[in-house]
Amino acid sequence: MEIRALREGDDRSGFRSGDPDLDRFFLRFAGQNQFRHHVGVTHVAVEDEEILGFATVSPSHLEIDRLPAAARRGLPSYPVPVLRLARLAVDESARGTGLGSQLLRFVLGLALSMAGEYGCGGVLVDAKPDATAFYAKYGFVELEALEGQSEARPQPTSMFLSMRAIRASSRRRRA
Repeated sequence: MEIRALREGDDRSGFRSGDPDLDRFFLRFAGQNQFRHHVGVTHVAVEDEEILGFATVSPSHLEIDRLPAAARRGLPSYPVPVLRLARLAVDESARGTGLGSQLLRFVLGLALSMAGEYGCGGVLVDAKPDATAFYAKYGFVELEALEGQSEARPQPTSMFLSMRAIRASSRRRRA
């Protein structure tokens, strides 16, 4: 299996994650965002030319006061550059194989590269309600909810993993 950037000629039509919003994004907007608007890059997990999963990332920033007090220590008092994990999905045919974890580790590697080349304080994700446990397992911490959110429909939970934690995890995996 290979994880690489989406290509314009990739066939996305057969991808089904089971989440209509993620599937619609991948089919209709991932290419536009990457190739026309240049606002994010979608990385795909491909095996035998079949796309089994994807992760979309973009640069972003995080207001320092949104971080828990412990995570603020040692950081500047202005907005911190971060890598935003905008979407992550696995095809139903690959569910339960660990592909979601592989894609997340790939994204953490991108954050490490970004930190060395441009600066990056960590990874930010707006996790859907049923995905918060997945991200928490990797050390992501919940950020305080923004005021004014509606209770009418479940809101994503903003979660953050610091570069310090990403580096520590990377060292443990190599050891």
